[in-house]
Amino acid sequence: MKRLSPLFLMLATLICFIYGCTTSAPAPPKRTPGHPKPYKVFGRWYQPLPDSKGFRQRGIASWYGKDFHGKKTSNGEIYNMYAMTAAHKTLPLGTFVRVHNLVNNRRVEVRVNDRGPFVRGRIIDLSYKAANEIGVVGPGTARVEVIALATPATTDGGRPRSYVPVDLYTGNFTYQIGAFVNRENAERLSAKLNEKYRNAHVTVYDRGDQVFYRVRVGKFTTLKQAEAQESVLIRDGYIDLFIVAE
Repeated sequence: MKRLSPLFLMLATLICFIYGCTTSAPAPPKRTPGHPKPYKVFGRWYQPLPDSKGFRQRGIASWYGKDFHGKKTSNGEIYNMYAMTAAHKTLPLGTFVRVHNLVNNRRVEVRVNDRGPFVRGRIIDLSYKAANEIGVVGPGTARVEVIALATPATTDGGRPRSYVPVDLYTGNFTYQIGAFVNRENAERLSAKLNEKYRNAHVTVYDRGDQVFYRVRVGKFTTLKQAEAQESVLIRDGYIDLFIVAE
């Protein structure tokens, strides 16, 4: 057997050292898509909802297209302007919603996979395809109603698989004004609401790894009664409110 020369061994060791140093660093841990932690955009904090049950919201929809096509969304997917998706500030990522254009009465179902729109008064950003389906592309915006159809259902790998239908029309209706991880903050807002409105209260939701204190106001026996109160609450500055069925 031939012996390896000392020069060869020295060069081999040097090469291994160089390449070993450049490739052995561990990759940074990946962020868990859709983890509902508070986040801050343009100086404002947003608290994603722990679930979408009973969610219903009215406001202005807009859309986004080629400037974002091919870029990453908030849940790590690649944005496809020709897919049926949408961006929402607080709904759990993966939630399926029905968007009803209140101007032309057209409807579309989309999956929330991104965050936004961060423009005052707008509640949802539709993909180009979804916006085109309900006539939003031309005017750019439209008044819509967003209704949660389902909570996210995932595979073992955490990817959206299908949806679990939610009954939207049972129970009493109320408005959710906010959700907090600090009970004192929730109680403070509830007390403020009770100075002007009736039936402001705090409900506790234990997700398992986090407890949320949800501030709600009003008790209505019909959806029509609840919707009649919406403009009053918005006028008083509660623009991110939505109706839930308790």
